[in-house]
Amino acid sequence: MGGIDWSGLLGGALTITWQQVVMVAVGGLLMYLAIAKEYEPTLLLPIGFGCLLGNLPVAAYVLGEDGLFGVLKRAGLDTELFPLLIFLGVGAMMDMRPLLSQPVFVLMGALGHLGIFGTLVAAVLLGFNLAEATSIGVIGAIDGPTVIYVGAKLEHLFETPGLAAAVAVTAYSYMSLVPIIQPPLMRLFTTRRERAIRMEYTPRPVSKTAVILFPIVVTVLAGVFLPQAAPLVATLMLGNLMQESGVVDGLSRTAKEAITNTATLFLGLVVGSMMQGAAFLNWGTAKVLLLGLLAFALDTVGGILFGKLVCLLSGRRINPLVGAAAISAFPMSGRLAQQIAWEEDDQNFILMHALGANTAGQVASVIAAGVLMALLSPLFR
Repeated sequence: MGGIDWSGLLGGALTITWQQVVMVAVGGLLMYLAIAKEYEPTLLLPIGFGCLLGNLPVAAYVLGEDGLFGVLKRAGLDTELFPLLIFLGVGAMMDMRPLLSQPVFVLMGALGHLGIFGTLVAAVLLGFNLAEATSIGVIGAIDGPTVIYVGAKLEHLFETPGLAAAVAVTAYSYMSLVPIIQPPLMRLFTTRRERAIRMEYTPRPVSKTAVILFPIVVTVLAGVFLPQAAPLVATLMLGNLMQESGVVDGLSRTAKEAITNTATLFLGLVVGSMMQGAAFLNWGTAKVLLLGLLAFALDTVGGILFGKLVCLLSGRRINPLVGAAAISAFPMSGRLAQQIAWEEDDQNFILMHALGANTAGQVASVIAAGVLMALLSPLFR
């Protein structure tokens, strides 16, 4: 019987570059943040573990076309399946009533994504091609599945090594750091008096018919006017329709729990495995990290500034902190807005308003990405 040449395997196992050592440490750091600090563990734990495994000598056996991560990438990332499944679950978790009862939040959601377009311009100025700059700009959606979806659509046009992984990891890493990034900006761009503004929660009643029709109408409009974003919008709205219809509770629970958790796990592992030292450690990645931070900051500041404008026009009846929640870090930013409001007045309850803006931001992020791709796709080379 033939034997295995263990000497060759051992020799390969002892060969490791400094880049791999660095990335193994990065993977360890991500897992530490997930476990010890509980920073978005659902995201950072699988990403960190995938990064660890992707930079060990065993990577040769799991990253190939027939390896574990190779199969998962081909089946779930290249086909955009994982982001779509996650959006199905996100839609099932959302309550559209605060948004539908206070339509001003629609504008807040639309204007709370200044980071997408500002970061795209900055990326072009830093030397990225238009497809790369578009993918980087979508980090400003503050929505991991949307970033992955757009990146998968444009990856064949990327010229910077390791860019797809850098964009995905930047988006998810900064999402986990939203509780650190947003509060200082909320305090800096609002006054104590503004943060203390109370908002009485007396929403207009929303009929069940309106709640059910909303996801159907949005899906139809996206299918007609934004075909590039239609799959994301459709899965988000389908999840919401299942939740609000009240006739498929089992499917709704499955979407929110089993499907979302499974897709997030596999997506995190694949994204982490793409963080291979040789391709990941370059100036392009460093610039993406800086641009990602810019995108998050611009989104928050843009939302707050629009919130201040609405506050002024409403006769100081709108707390500007609600504008900071008009991003798609759902429901994290809504809770943060409430937390900062409580620092000034522990009897000030703006959570439902903030969640309404947060819901608008979730929907607007997908639409903004679709608009961006529709406008720029003729220019991609």
